[in-house]
Amino acid sequence: MAERITDDEMWEMIGFIKVSAIRLKTLKSLKSTFLMPSEIAKLTGYRTTQISNALHDLKEKKLVKCMNEEARKGRIYQNTELGLAILKMLDED
Repeated sequence: MAERITDDEMWEMIGFIKVSAIRLKTLKSLKSTFLMPSEIAKLTGYRTTQISNALHDLKEKKLVKCMNEEARKGRIYQNTELGLAILKMLDED
């Protein structure tokens, strides 16, 4: 179930994503799948370190989650329900 947030929080998150092309492309790359940071980097053309930083930011906002947090290498990320809801709103732009 998607986390309940206010309209103000929703718009803050949309602004948070739209202000950074890396965050936006990272979130979009996870739209219907799960990927490692290196795979996202290949899809988006950004460096893996940039993707890792974007994933950290998105994870703090509960827009993505790491499926195997204990792994030092080969971490897998996917969108949360909240992340998917934000993407749906962004696609309606």
